[in-house]
Amino acid sequence: MTVIDDTIATPAPTAAGAAYRLTSVTKTYRQKGREVKALTGVDLQIEAGEFATIQGPTGGGKSTLLQMLGALDVPTSGTVLLGDTDLAAASATNLQKVRAHEIGFVFQAFNLIPTLTAAENVAMGLEPLHLDRAERDARVAEALAHVGLSDRGGHRPGELSGGQRQRVAIARAIAKRPRALLADVPTGDLDESMRDEILVVLERLNAEGLTLVVVTHDSAVARRARRRLRLDKGSVTDITA
Repeated sequence: MTVIDDTIATPAPTAAGAAYRLTSVTKTYRQKGREVKALTGVDLQIEAGEFATIQGPTGGGKSTLLQMLGALDVPTSGTVLLGDTDLAAASATNLQKVRAHEIGFVFQAFNLIPTLTAAENVAMGLEPLHLDRAERDARVAEALAHVGLSDRGGHRPGELSGGQRQRVAIARAIAKRPRALLADVPTGDLDESMRDEILVVLERLNAEGLTLVVVTHDSAVARRARRRLRLDKGSVTDITA
């Protein structure tokens, strides 16, 4: 397992003031002429700086809930607060700003552009912020250092291991200095060693104050969190031991 140096420069991610508060959240879709209830009256609070995992069966609503938290979708009814912002009532323009500035995303498939270097992939995540070149380059360097990849900035994804590619994806997410980091099955394509490598990075970010919500199928990942949630048939249960 790769050891991440605790003395490297950091982009100082922070969750100051960030907390999710969901009240009576429902989400109903229409599929083939019938209603499908993905979320059924979810009441949930995720504290600032908390590390929470979400488990549950396929089709239980995990992806839908993550989309609500990520300002990627809005509920049929209810409120979704990120800090003082009601994501359920925000305009499409404001939701786009929230995604660009306040929420970092990490996905199972990495979603890196294969023709770009690691540094260029990280820089892509900063485009919506319209930073000057000096600030952009500084944030890219800091984010790569934060995940232990200062010496891999010039490498393309195909020249990196799976764990390194996911660390580049994390660097891309934290370079914007978000209030919350949402990860959708971030270790699903990794072996145990690489999984643990990613968990070290995520735990360190959380220890520095970043609010972290991880959807996972892996109980070994879930057990590393201080808060464990289960989502089944659109309903959330806290299963923290």
